[in-house]
Amino acid sequence: MIQVTGLAKSYGMQVLFDDLNFTLGRGEKIGLVGRNGAGKSTLLKLLLQEESPDEGNITIPSRYRVATLKQHLKFTEPTILQEACLALPDDQKFDSFRAEKILMGLGFGLADFSRAPGEFSGGMQIRLNLAKVLLQDPDCLFLDEPTNYLDIVGMRWLTSWLRAFRGELILITHDSGFMDSVTSHTMGLWRQKLVKVPGGTKNFYAKLAEEEDIYEKTRANLDRKRKEMEDFVERFKAKASKATQAQSRMKMLEKMGEMNELAAVQTLDFSFNHSDCPGKTLLEIKDLSFGWDKTTPLFRDLNFAIQRNDKIAVIGKNGKGKSTLLNVIAGEITPDTGSIRQHPSMLLGHFGQTNISRLSSNSTVEEEISSANPGLGQQRVRSICGTMMFSGDLAKKKVSVLSGGERARVLIGKLLACPTNLLLLDEPSNHLDQQSVEALLEELKVYPGAVIVVTHSEEFVRQLAQKLIVFRGDRAEFVLGDYEDFLNRGGWGDEEESMAKPVVKRDRNEVKRLRTEIIQERSRTLSPLKKKIEVLEHDIDAQEKRANTLENKLIEGGGDVAALAKELGVLRKSIDTAFEDLTKVSLDHDALLAGFEKRLTELGEA
Repeated sequence: MIQVTGLAKSYGMQVLFDDLNFTLGRGEKIGLVGRNGAGKSTLLKLLLQEESPDEGNITIPSRYRVATLKQHLKFTEPTILQEACLALPDDQKFDSFRAEKILMGLGFGLADFSRAPGEFSGGMQIRLNLAKVLLQDPDCLFLDEPTNYLDIVGMRWLTSWLRAFRGELILITHDSGFMDSVTSHTMGLWRQKLVKVPGGTKNFYAKLAEEEDIYEKTRANLDRKRKEMEDFVERFKAKASKATQAQSRMKMLEKMGEMNELAAVQTLDFSFNHSDCPGKTLLEIKDLSFGWDKTTPLFRDLNFAIQRNDKIAVIGKNGKGKSTLLNVIAGEITPDTGSIRQHPSMLLGHFGQTNISRLSSNSTVEEEISSANPGLGQQRVRSICGTMMFSGDLAKKKVSVLSGGERARVLIGKLLACPTNLLLLDEPSNHLDQQSVEALLEELKVYPGAVIVVTHSEEFVRQLAQKLIVFRGDRAEFVLGDYEDFLNRGGWGDEEESMAKPVVKRDRNEVKRLRTEIIQERSRTLSPLKKKIEVLEHDIDAQEKRANTLENKLIEGGGDVAALAKELGVLRKSIDTAFEDLTKVSLDHDALLAGFEKRLTELGEA
């Protein structure tokens, strides 16, 4: 457990947060959310004692092991397997199979184990660091954007691993779907304060909206009362008969606290400049092939057409050629074979990872956006700057001083400046916070043109894509249908089967303790439902006996027939309602029971 009380942190005049209080309880997995710059990463650094708070205390039990993902790349061993084994606890130093399982889960192959860490890309080296974190068998994990260098298959593996992990977790990620799938609580930095709620991000933002609505209604009511008192004092302070009351209300006014109007929270406002295309087909691709090494193409004989309102996701493991395919479609790379025929009215907008590096370091934000469409007036350029959160003097900032996320916003702003009817987007969500990702996703859903997006977010694919281009094995294929159709038809198949299954080893006492906790939780959760089922069954039984009695009386013809028939009708409706309630409660009970049984099965033996 970790306890935080009265935590405050500022940088100069910028207050990140003030008087933060929270507890990370046993077994809790917390998703930490907040706008870019709100202080999420800083909070993790404070918890890790890498920085000092201005005020407050952080209490962490002795012998409580915390592991975190490091972005710096420093390796000492000759192979990645030996490097990974450095992270094993002392009593598991020779359990190299654990390192092999996790490395395979994160996308390394058997042939990679004997290679030097320096031979791999920066992204794969970050994965090696992540493997070392997971191997430490910690009590608590702090993970800051662990998915940035994972592909969609690796993310599915990490999701399974984190679900099986029995320690505590604080997770920062721009992917709300991934976060919600592994966390038990959501905690957010909002207006320099901290809010923690059970459940996923939807619960969190609903709670925020509810609290802010209550605050605004209370503030409006307080303002109305203050205005009434001020009017009363102004009207009657000079009248002797009302002077006492006026003085009393003046004192009440002095005691009334102030509630300031909540400042508007700046958000990205995506609105792409769509241009109609009279043709049904924007692009037609035939027999497309490309490879950096001509003997092993990244994709070959690829055939598909892009209709004017298609929403297509490009998915697959890293290094297979997803970004390269977008660059070929954009005309930035010449294919080895095949043709790309485009409609004369097609207007392309391309957001690529390499495009960010092409921004001019000496240009300002508004100069970069203006350069995308010199015909735009100054007012429209400034408007786009504002929607990308570069209002006022921020639009004068040089690109050279911008963060990666800010540069990504500039590139998106350049897309907004140009008329388009086909968007090619390569991991557009990587540098955005969750609310900005959600805003982008909602705009793409209603964008009248076509979208082809490379993404590792299953949630993004599920919500947007109607068709897929899937890179798996040694080929790419165009797939009709959405992501659920793809998974139902076998999905990743061998891609996932070749990866080691996540295993979290616990000693016998730990397994026994966790089993006891699950059984106790099962009892607490299911007992009220069992009692409700018993009450409903008893009520149904009693009502059916009464209904049988009424039916017999009607058959015998005794008593007031009309009254008996009316009572029987009411009784039958009550029985039907009770049966509906019984069915619902029974289904809830069975679903929860199955969940507990699954957890007990996954826990296994020590």
